[in-house]
Amino acid sequence: MNNVVIMALVATLGTWFVTALGSGVVVFFKNPNQKILNIMLGFAAGVMIAASFWSLLQPAIERAEAYLKTPAYLVVSIGFLCGAVFMWASDKAVTYTRCKLCSDNITASERMNRIILLVLSITLHNIPEGLAIGVAFGALHIEGYTMEALMGAITIAVGIGLQNFPEGAAVSLPLRREGFSRKKSFLIGQASGIVEPIAGVIGAVMVVYIETVLPFALSFAAGAMILVAVHELIPECQQNQDVNPYIATMGIVAGFTVMMFLDVALG
Repeated sequence: MNNVVIMALVATLGTWFVTALGSGVVVFFKNPNQKILNIMLGFAAGVMIAASFWSLLQPAIERAEAYLKTPAYLVVSIGFLCGAVFMWASDKAVTYTRCKLCSDNITASERMNRIILLVLSITLHNIPEGLAIGVAFGALHIEGYTMEALMGAITIAVGIGLQNFPEGAAVSLPLRREGFSRKKSFLIGQASGIVEPIAGVIGAVMVVYIETVLPFALSFAAGAMILVAVHELIPECQQNQDVNPYIATMGIVAGFTVMMFLDVALG
């Protein structure tokens, strides 16, 4: 049990480190290469979409069919919807916070309000991503340390780590443009990813101690990842595509293909 929790912690510390790397670009410049960021976001979206099925939904269905009396399609469907609703509720919470800040006429400036909302939004999105990694590694305790399961967990962590790089930059760079120092912009940007190791450990422990929750937890993580990919990453990577309109799209295709190849080849 301790092994999978430690592995989940190490993996999510790695994704937090990638967030810090993304935040670190603020040390060198205020505006990164938009094409590179679009490709990375697109690639991460493709990886997350593919991982949602082959590394999360498919094992969830197999596990539910083998060990649960409740129909597998029902467990997985409910878990998937709950994951998506969780992310939707997170976005709603951010919107509510923004309205509250505006309506109460708090002394903080409108610029500071936008910064707070940006950090909150990225931080909320990191919670289900950390849970997804934790659940994937926690599943190793139940399913066994097979190469297929291990690589599935690792590739989920890699995919989430890739999209954490532009997320870190998305926090630190606007802070820098608003007049914050490089150091403060970096510290706030990397702090947005600190919830991932916490959520990762919680996800792994939950699966280890409550084995029957694994199918639901896997499908929950899949629902959250799909919503993040479709609602956040894909629209974002399609911004500013006047010169090369398909560059981000090919990043999505490449990410999906790489993830699908790894899962199927190792399966």
